[in-house]
Amino acid sequence: MRLIEHYVGGKIIPGNSDKKGKVFNPATGEQEKEVRLASKVDLDQAVIVAKKAFEEWSLKPSIVRARVMFKFKELIEKNSDELTKLIVTEHGKVYEDAKGSLTRGLEVVEFACGIPHLLKGEFSENVGTNVDSWSMRQPLGVAAGITPFNFPAMVPMWMFPIAIACGNTFILKPSEKDPSCAIKLAELLKEAGLPDGVFNVVNGDKEAVDAILTNKDIKAVSFVGSTPIAKYIYE
Repeated sequence: MRLIEHYVGGKIIPGNSDKKGKVFNPATGEQEKEVRLASKVDLDQAVIVAKKAFEEWSLKPSIVRARVMFKFKELIEKNSDELTKLIVTEHGKVYEDAKGSLTRGLEVVEFACGIPHLLKGEFSENVGTNVDSWSMRQPLGVAAGITPFNFPAMVPMWMFPIAIACGNTFILKPSEKDPSCAIKLAELLKEAGLPDGVFNVVNGDKEAVDAILTNKDIKAVSFVGSTPIAKYIYE
């Protein structure tokens, strides 16, 4: 049975934990895959990799980061059938619904292609006597996303394209119920020219979520899911 591992530093890596989750095909009710569930050690190691990658990625000109998004967009379109089928077989959406959710995510990638304009600062001369004012937009560091099972492509793509295009590095913790789409997106980002370590996927359950929330090197967390879990993450 196929085992889905983590994606860290530009490659598939085995985790340190022996915990595994079951991945079912909702159309048949049969288990078709297993997924490795991360320990705190796994998550912390991914953060170290992402933090290291941030040093160079954050210094790249915004137009360079935008070019990666342009290529990523092309690759999603080229591989849309494969991505859609991954959603169908792990989540259970019908093909057209799955394809539609992928398209909604692709729209955010298209938006990220315009990041050079969106990152422009502002300058005001002589706002006071001998005083000028200006603003600059700068990346935060390592960001993380925690996403639900119901939109395995769309919701992650609400998060990481913008974060990456702005110069941050990213760790995605997708739902352990349908994790394959996230791994495929990571592989397409690498093919698009994204440096290793900028985008990472760590599969897991509550232990992985808690590790994200307690790691001081993660500077921002994005979440889509139920209200009780959202309150738990916020607090």
